[in-house]
Amino acid sequence: MALNIKPIADRVVVEAAPAEEKTASGIYIPDTAKEKPQSGTVVAVGNGKVDEPMTVKVGDQVLYGKYSGTEITYEGKEYLIMRESDIYAIL
Repeated sequence: MALNIKPIADRVVVEAAPAEEKTASGIYIPDTAKEKPQSGTVVAVGNGKVDEPMTVKVGDQVLYGKYSGTEITYEGKEYLIMRESDIYAIL
């Protein structure tokens, strides 16, 4: 995916995974009760800091905190911009 956003320093742009539509038992979840996703795909990566190179790369599936990042809309799609330190794990 060619995204024309270039984050600076230790920031990354993440496309959040879609929220769950129904429970394991088959009950559909209304939009007002859906949990905010805590995983997604990295779509852009900054250059890192001088003494701290970036460990994530474009295409990585990551887990992040529930309230991490800043939500933005770019060309009709929702993204999160966050610091690499807000990412807990690479899947």
